[in-house]
Amino acid sequence: MTSRRLLLVNGPNLNLLGVREPAVYGHESLADVERLVARAAAARGFEVRAVQSNHEGVLIDAIHAAREDCAGIVINPGGLTHTSVVLRDALSAVALPVAEVHISDVSKREPFRHHSYVADVAVVHVVGEGVAGYATAAGRLIDAIEGAAGA
Repeated sequence: MTSRRLLLVNGPNLNLLGVREPAVYGHESLADVERLVARAAAARGFEVRAVQSNHEGVLIDAIHAAREDCAGIVINPGGLTHTSVVLRDALSAVALPVAEVHISDVSKREPFRHHSYVADVAVVHVVGEGVAGYATAAGRLIDAIEGAAGA
């Protein structure tokens, strides 16, 4: 393994963290999330490149670019979790390990949120841990990356 970088992907509406439905998503901002993941990754010798967009194509382009210099992807696809086959296909196509993270427990929310197109391509799933779940996901993803490198 040559790359010690993770791509952190946040989908639509996650730019509104801290102000959007704080009872569901908490009071931390997207910048807080990015700092949290960067600290968790740095403690394990990894760096993080972060991207957030409300536009599916921007996220797909970032995922494709990760093939060049990332060891894995931590993603909260937001609402695209439940709707985007093309986002799932992009994650599958780059053949990098993926950690899917959701701030809320989507299995306890509206029925349409119960299906994830990303689930079958992710090696790590963290749901319902709030923003702290991002650090958990990054740590578990790094464990998977390092485990695969040692195998």
